[in-house]
Amino acid sequence: MTLRRRLAVCLTALAGLAALRAQPAAPAGTPTPASDHLSQRYANGIVAVAEDKVITIADVNREIMPLLAGLQRDSRSQQEFEQKYDQLADSVIQELIDRVLIIKEFRKDEKKNIPVAFVDNRIADTVSDQFDGDRSKFLAYLRSRGQTIREYRREVEEDIIYHYMQGQQRKSQSIVSPVRIETFYRENRDRFYQEDAVHLRLIQLTRGDDDTDATLKVRGDELLAKIKAGEKFEDLAKEHSKDTRRSKGGDWGWMPRSNLKEEFSKPVFAMKKGECSDPVVLPEGCYLLFVEDRKYAGTKSIDEARDEIERILVQQMTHSNQEKWLERLRRNGYVKHY
Repeated sequence: MTLRRRLAVCLTALAGLAALRAQPAAPAGTPTPASDHLSQRYANGIVAVAEDKVITIADVNREIMPLLAGLQRDSRSQQEFEQKYDQLADSVIQELIDRVLIIKEFRKDEKKNIPVAFVDNRIADTVSDQFDGDRSKFLAYLRSRGQTIREYRREVEEDIIYHYMQGQQRKSQSIVSPVRIETFYRENRDRFYQEDAVHLRLIQLTRGDDDTDATLKVRGDELLAKIKAGEKFEDLAKEHSKDTRRSKGGDWGWMPRSNLKEEFSKPVFAMKKGECSDPVVLPEGCYLLFVEDRKYAGTKSIDEARDEIERILVQQMTHSNQEKWLERLRRNGYVKHY
């Protein structure tokens, strides 16, 4: 970075500091323990400068604010909260710096640009989804942030660029060689052990005020007779079941033995593919259980595990290469931490 540019950055930082000091104080009684804690670390209100972008406490707090409730809930003491807050703040600061460097990388290629229509569509979606389609509410929101529509458009454009560049990095790591998959499988066979599982469909008959175990069983036997006569289980589930999956034909997908209570697992795992249980009467109602398919306990074959292994390796490669990419951008960019 040239001396002239560094001087311009310093002047920008000073202007940002002046703007921060000019902001009105929070209303009396407004709790700001988190932002106060961050202010103690960065007394001048500026946490970093990346290229010509000044990153302030306000920028960091804007990212952290939606996460504060969860952070406070998971902290057992004020000390633990402050420690977690510092870790989160450091992570957010690095992400904000990386964002500037990633956008700079995109803009280095003069042939690349984000079509105006992309930005227009994103803003239109925001106005529709967050402001009920009322543009006046949207503009009032921008005024409350002290932001012009031009500044907001730039923010939206940069958000599109940021996610586009990250997507390009992920896409470049989407191919895994068969040799790597086979090696991973050999070295991690224990990860691919699976317990007994069934692809389960279920019909639930809710117990009415006048129902006894006997009357519930009669209703269950009537449906079982229809199934044995050739009617489809899923069609009967859609018509008769009171279960939350009735619209899907009572389909609960693959269920391992450990996920089912004993009253269900005992009959289900004694059946073969395509079989239906006798009515299972419980205090809350009567159930018919249908085994759509079966998986037996044991280690998956490499063909069964291939897709899962490929996802794991792609994730690992993406993370590793993303870090290398970001390290290169950090080395070649101007960053000053405060």
